[in-house]
Amino acid sequence: MKNNTPLKVGVTGGIGSGKSLVCKIFSILSVPVYKADARAKWLTNNDPVIKERIVEKFGKEAYNFHGLDRDYIANIVFNDPEKLKILNSIVHPEVGKDYDRWVYDHNSAPYLINEAALMFESGSYKKLDSVINVSAPESLRIQRVLKRDPFRSEKEVKAIIAKQLPESERQERADYNIFNDEKQMLIPQVLGMHQKFLANKYL
Repeated sequence: MKNNTPLKVGVTGGIGSGKSLVCKIFSILSVPVYKADARAKWLTNNDPVIKERIVEKFGKEAYNFHGLDRDYIANIVFNDPEKLKILNSIVHPEVGKDYDRWVYDHNSAPYLINEAALMFESGSYKKLDSVINVSAPESLRIQRVLKRDPFRSEKEVKAIIAKQLPESERQERADYNIFNDEKQMLIPQVLGMHQKFLANKYL
């Protein structure tokens, strides 16, 4: 065995790229998957440190009976980079700590997957051994999101895409790219990555 700690692999991609589908395939292969975005949502609703700091910075209206009022927060931070930076400075470090605990609890696996949309933007890629970018043409991504989230308008989806890293930059910064463009078969690409990570682990 190369070492006694699991390889840490990130999976990222723009909205509608299909990164969750890729991670589901890894999960079927019995690879543990940490869903950073889902954990961030859980932590904002349940972690007392995060809740206290969000209320301090954004007011008591930031939370309602159901938890974090995402519409209220989105209206504040979507067009205000400084407020978004404040929010991220509260949430991202706590998600990082949560991920470290999760890795410790899954340290018997050959490798682990960390799924996150803002992997490069948040800096979480720095903790990882490799990053996979899931890539798809923007027009296809928009179609997928509109089908998945009928409450969104095309304008809203394009606004989200505009605030994410350009696809060319994600591809360049990633160690590997998986293409979910409906032209190349997805499962063989994931299986190839799976075999590569197993081989790297057990060299």
